[in-house]
This record gives sequence, structure tokens and C-alpha cells, in this order.
Amino acid sequence: MASPSAANAFSSNGTDNHECLKRKHNDHRLLWKQDSVQDGTIIGNPKPMSHEERLAKLENAFTTILECIGEDPTRHGLLDTPTRAAKAMMFLTKGYEENIGMVVKQALFPENYSEIVLVKDIEFYSLCEHHLIPFYGKIHIGYIPSNHVLGLSKLARIAEMFTRRLQVQERLTQQIADAMVNAVKPTGVGVIIEAVHMCMCMRGVQKQGAKTITSKMLGVFLDDPRTRDEFLKMCHNEK
Repeated sequence: MASPSAANAFSSNGTDNHECLKRKHNDHRLLWKQDSVQDGTIIGNPKPMSHEERLAKLENAFTTILECIGEDPTRHGLLDTPTRAAKAMMFLTKGYEENIGMVVKQALFPENYSEIVLVKDIEFYSLCEHHLIPFYGKIHIGYIPSNHVLGLSKLARIAEMFTRRLQVQERLTQQIADAMVNAVKPTGVGVIIEAVHMCMCMRGVQKQGAKTITSKMLGVFLDDPRTRDEFLKMCHNEK
């Protein structure tokens, strides 16, 4: 099903994520921009901050937010709110603390299998980078192996790494697909995301039930209509 040219293209152009994305530092809880690691070198902003420094700055920021909306941060019900909100924000954005090498680890296994592998209905929650309001839904990830298969839970963990960052759905779809290429060197990858955006539901246009669907096809999923059609049918339980 997968053409040799597609397999060779991925294999020759892919980089070794374990080397390219390696971060050498004593504190692995540092906040880096998603694109701050290139060719094994730390570049750009923001500067490294410890877990404790980030937590303290977030607590101060949430205290300021409470004051700006007219609340009293010393009110009994709000005394611990800045701390709780800071910890929640760090959890919701913990994907900045991870990279592909940390997620995949050694979960690549030699296997002579060349048909579609699909993990569908991966539940996710993310924050829209425009309003810091949640969007949520399901992710379907499919790929065709080339000599190696990836542990099934790692597909969900790759999705989790990118969803736990400030996102737009279009970029999220692209990032997951690219990460699969770097991790597995497959002959093809397909990613579909179906999501509800609360920024459209609870503010702004306020349209309840609107769903956004994005997709990214690479390799044989893009080049071969039959493979793409098979993937789409599997995602939607069609025969």
C-alpha cells in the first residue's frame, strides 16, 4: 500500500529526535518555547526559570487579575485562589516541559507491519492562545509503519504534549503529524481533530454546539487517495 519513495523520503529527511530534541540541564521542569530547541542548541526566549520562580510569578499575576476585576484577594474565599490558579495553569501548560524524545523514550519496536495503525477518539483539553479559554474534543492519529511500530500509548502521549500548550487547532494538528514523522519515520501519517471551542460558545458569537474539524495528511496518506479514504472510513466507522 505504501510506496517505497514515500518511505525513503521520510527516512532520509527525518532527524533523530532523541538527539535533536535533547535538553541538557539539571532542572527538567524548565519552560521553553516550543521552537527553542534547534539542532540540539537552546535558542531564543523565554529565559530558563525554575519551577518555583514560575509558580511565584503566576501567583502574583493571578492576584493582580483578581484586583483588576474588582475583587478583594484577601477575601476568605479567595485567599488561596492565586496559588490554586497558578498550579492549575502550570498543569494545563505542562506540555512546554516536554519534547518528543522525553515522550517516546525507547517505545519503538521492530515489526514487519505495513498497514494502517489507528488510535482514535483520543480525548483532549487545550487552551486557545487567543483568549486562554478551553477547547476540547477528540483526536484521531493514524500511520503506516516502516520497519518500526510505536507503542500505542505514545500516540496519546504525543497528542497530550502538544495539547497541554497554548494552541490553535490548526497548528496543533500540524504539530502532532510532524511529531509522528520524526518519531516513527513512517510511510504516511494522518491526523484529524474534532473540537468544540468555548471561545465561540461562552463569549463572542456564542454559537453552542459548533464543531471545528481539522486534518493533516502526510506521505502516502496525502499521495494515495485509496489509503486516505481507508483512513477516513476507519476514523468514522464506515465500511
